[in-house]
Amino acid sequence: MLRKYGRTFHLPQSPGATSDDKILQDASALLAEPEVVITEKMDGENTTIHSGGCHPRSPDARYHPSRDWMKAFAAGISPSLQEGERIVGEYLYARHAIAYGALPSYFLGFAWIVNGVVQPWEATLVRFGELGIVSVPVLYRGPPSETVLKETISGLDLETQEGFVIRAARGFAETEMQSLLAKYVRADHVQTEVHWMNAEITRNGLS
Repeated sequence: MLRKYGRTFHLPQSPGATSDDKILQDASALLAEPEVVITEKMDGENTTIHSGGCHPRSPDARYHPSRDWMKAFAAGISPSLQEGERIVGEYLYARHAIAYGALPSYFLGFAWIVNGVVQPWEATLVRFGELGIVSVPVLYRGPPSETVLKETISGLDLETQEGFVIRAARGFAETEMQSLLAKYVRADHVQTEVHWMNAEITRNGLS
């Protein structure tokens, strides 16, 4: 069965939350974790690779020519995945609001999920290495605090970075995502009037 990746709630201080978004009203569980990982939130299309292929966040999404590269990439990885094993990441072939000029790959992974459990970050990196997947950039790893959040926010280049995602470094059930994972998104993130799927495809650059 195809499974949609869960919704990531916004941190209370995230300026990019819209009326349709969910806000993490209480970040205390996340800040009480012994270790967190903060990764850059890339401006692409949430995509899942599974044993049978791949799909964007909505498993029933219609065809789009920009997804051809992703399907070919997933075809080389899917045979190595077990039933119930999913790799989730950001697909960055088509430019959205942010232009990337030197990506290491058009697919950057951020989660390894096995039978409904988001795996520990360290194990995730090992699995990515086995599969030839590059992870999204890591901005911080260590004990969480309000100071860490403030420093991460102030360190963002809002011209070239959409924001960040913070998660517990340990493994946790997908049902716990709403308390152990959250995002910060810049204000007025989408600055184009035409949705990227309806515009001419502009390819991001690879390094």
